[in-house]
Amino acid sequence: MTHPYARELGDFLRARRARLRPHDVGLEPGGRRKVTGLRREELALLAGLSTDYYQRMEQGREVRPSDHVLDALADALGLDDGERRHLFALARAARRPLPARVDHGPERVPENTLRLLRALDTPAVVLGQHLDLLAWNPMAETLLGSPADFPSDRLNMLLLMFDDTLTGERNCPGWERQALDYIGMMRSAVAADPTHPRATAVVGELSIRSAEFRRLWARHDVCASVSGTKTFWVPEVGDIALDWDTYPLPGGPGPVMLVYTVEPGSADADRLQLLASSRAPRPSRGDGSAASRVVSRRR
Repeated sequence: MTHPYARELGDFLRARRARLRPHDVGLEPGGRRKVTGLRREELALLAGLSTDYYQRMEQGREVRPSDHVLDALADALGLDDGERRHLFALARAARRPLPARVDHGPERVPENTLRLLRALDTPAVVLGQHLDLLAWNPMAETLLGSPADFPSDRLNMLLLMFDDTLTGERNCPGWERQALDYIGMMRSAVAADPTHPRATAVVGELSIRSAEFRRLWARHDVCASVSGTKTFWVPEVGDIALDWDTYPLPGGPGPVMLVYTVEPGSADADRLQLLASSRAPRPSRGDGSAASRVVSRRR
């Protein structure tokens, strides 16, 4: 059976090779080409490898490249620092035998994190390792609507972004950029555990029903945590432009806190405050506190 990390490594190499063009690396295109990117033999030559050895790496076969080989491949592919780390992480994981059993227990949000959510006077949520929405504060519910409107297994940022009933969101400025950021985070999670059942379920479902997701997923972009700006249109106040950042929580790979902020004293800050005063969050099911709302998700 193909090692899942070796398969993921091969897919990543193939995607990065496909994005290069001959002129990017100083080669002449030469005649008709069946592929838009570099050929395997061209990349192997640039990295100082045999074509057969490189082909076996792309195919996920039993190959255990040294760090020297990985450095050569990273240079030939023009990888940035994050992509280089991703390449090394996959290759080193592929050298090790898979553990006999992996604990996929439920993700839980620590009580001190819930207290922090309550204390923040700005929209904030906690996302699980596979982008499941685990907790949120009242300001987030004011801005984004009540997550309680969705079944708990659908509270996933990727599933929501590609939900066919919410396609209007895709017309928002920067929608594809934010989708790519979330996909990059999911890619990093998959690299940490390619066989995780939640990742398999989310990626598998979206790969079947969304051509748009398949196109973006095939890029193999990776990122651990991201930031950006998003404009929300809210009927009561109009457009609100918010900056958003993700912060890893203590304890290693896993949930992150996503926090929306706005420049104090700006028109957007005034709109956000007006929105907060005009909308009262609905009580969440459970203990009645929106800030304490937690959704358990298998890790």
